[in-house]
Amino acid sequence: MLIAWRYRERNTLIQKLDPRARWIFLLAVMFSVIQFWDIRFLAFFMGLSLMYYLLARLTWKETRRVWTFVLILVVVIIGINAVITGRGGPTEILRGAGHVLWEAQWVVPGVGWTIHPIITVEKIVFALAQMMRMLTIAILFIPVAFTFNPNHYGVTFRRLGLPDKVAFSMDLAFRFVPTLARDFNLTLDAQRARGYEVEKLEGGLLAQIRKMAPLIVPVTINAIVGAEDIVNAMDLRCFGLRPRTWLHELRYAPRDYVLIGFSVLLLVGSILVRALLRVGDLWVPDAVLRLFGF
Repeated sequence: MLIAWRYRERNTLIQKLDPRARWIFLLAVMFSVIQFWDIRFLAFFMGLSLMYYLLARLTWKETRRVWTFVLILVVVIIGINAVITGRGGPTEILRGAGHVLWEAQWVVPGVGWTIHPIITVEKIVFALAQMMRMLTIAILFIPVAFTFNPNHYGVTFRRLGLPDKVAFSMDLAFRFVPTLARDFNLTLDAQRARGYEVEKLEGGLLAQIRKMAPLIVPVTINAIVGAEDIVNAMDLRCFGLRPRTWLHELRYAPRDYVLIGFSVLLLVGSILVRALLRVGDLWVPDAVLRLFGF
């Protein structure tokens, strides 16, 4: 059986909003954020995201695991990669142009490859901007899993204008990860009851992967069988032959129109500022240059 994220009613302003208005706001902010590298603009969007997140009234206990994963991904992987390589940034960042703090050149023995890492002030500022962009988007979308009624997944995307097949696919996609996690925990408990001790896996990486087969194989097979069951159930109901009806109906309230209007203005304004005024590129504050002795 498919399950959803840990949703519960909180009687908050966020949950009183129409889910379609919420998605329009989320997408508008996301597409606005990715247009800018200037940390001043990003600070505004991050503040807006934090306000939205606080209105959701989520507790640290609920979101601890999610935030642990997000912070490791953003700080350790994205941040360090941006500082060292500058990948994903403007051309001048990628080439290492600017105020150099440290550089080296190594030759890989046996293959003759040359590694030439360069760390500049511009790369550090770029890494900060990249992390701010990713954290802003994460702050926006983390509440979706905990404050979005699972019964509204499919009908929300359908009422946004997507076809029935796409809307139902989005519904299944939102349920896939928690269902897979539930199946994994059930399989782990079942194997432990049979004497399997995952904590005592020994050997190299490949050996440990082979020893994880009692967990990986049942979960994978169960996911495939579950997908086949869903396909058969949809075929029996002639899904896709004609427009479907949905159990739940959504209706906009005045506050939803206000949020949609604000979202449209925010997105259009961001596009105009970026395209016409040509602002929002990477900005290195003079205070940062003085901090590093330039």
